[in-house]
Order: sequence, then structure tokens, then C-alpha cells
Amino acid sequence: MTPLGHRRLILTRHAKSSWDDPLMQDIDRPLNARGRAAAHELGDFLASRGLEPEEVMCSTARRTRETWDGVASAVIETRPEVSYIEDLYHASPEMMLQVLKTASAPSVMMIGHNPGIAEFAAQLPAQPIYDPEFRKYPTCATLIVDFQIEDWSEVQLGRGSVLEFFRPTRRT
Repeated sequence: MTPLGHRRLILTRHAKSSWDDPLMQDIDRPLNARGRAAAHELGDFLASRGLEPEEVMCSTARRTRETWDGVASAVIETRPEVSYIEDLYHASPEMMLQVLKTASAPSVMMIGHNPGIAEFAAQLPAQPIYDPEFRKYPTCATLIVDFQIEDWSEVQLGRGSVLEFFRPTRRT
């Protein structure tokens, strides 16, 4: 749970997807085994720290939906409202901000794609993040950032306080 007067964003890039079928439409690509394991690892991480979302805003791509399914399998304390939002599919940072401003719960998870999610993540904190992987925002990377606002409509870039930057353990 987030404290009164705070909003928390859990910003997640989808987990590793499969490229086994080169003819498959991009939006239809599923997670591979590494991606499924990473999504579950992220869910365990969030649950172990009490960082479970109360609302999920997810791209309509199969790999983002499967990422949420993996996270949700480990997140057992809350049953968040989940919205699959077409505008989040390969969204620009500006579109992600616009979608975030419509959120209603204090703790929101947004699941999307690079390059937009990396750019959006870099614009959120008040202080730079000194992590060599942050700019790359690898698959299943997750930034957890708090804002001292009463409503998501008030969120502004460059005003967030970073709580965590999570990257799953590399798996072969």
C-alpha cells in the first residue's frame, strides 16, 4: 500500500519474448521460457516487498499480457483492476504519461515496450539513476517510483522518487 498523498508507479518492460516464428505478427509474439521465469521472479520480488499493484495498465500485446500473468501468479495479496490498453502498444513516453494520468488506484503497474518505456522511465525521477542497465531497460526491467501527489492527473515528469530498479536474474 502507498501512504496517503502518494502515488506509486511500477513501470515494467515486458519479459523476454519468443522469435521462433519469424512470420508471426509482432503483437502476437508470446514469452519464451526465460521470459516466463523472469515474470514470475518479478512477481516474487514485488510480493516479498509489499509492492503489489492495485491497478494494472497493460499493452494489448501477447507478451505484455503474459508478463502480467507471470507476475500475477506470484502476487497473491491483491487482486488489482487490470486494463489492456491498445494505446500502450509501442507507446511513446508522451502517450504513457497520458495513459498514466487516467489511473485511479494509488499503486499502478504499467507494462509496455521499448524504446518508449526506457525513455519514459528516464524522464520520471527527480534524480538520475546510476545503474549501467537502466538506459537499456532490459526485458522485465522494472522501475518503482513514488510521487507526492493526491491524484494521477497531477503527475509530472522529473518529480518522482525512485524506490527500486529491478532486473531479473539472467537465465540461459
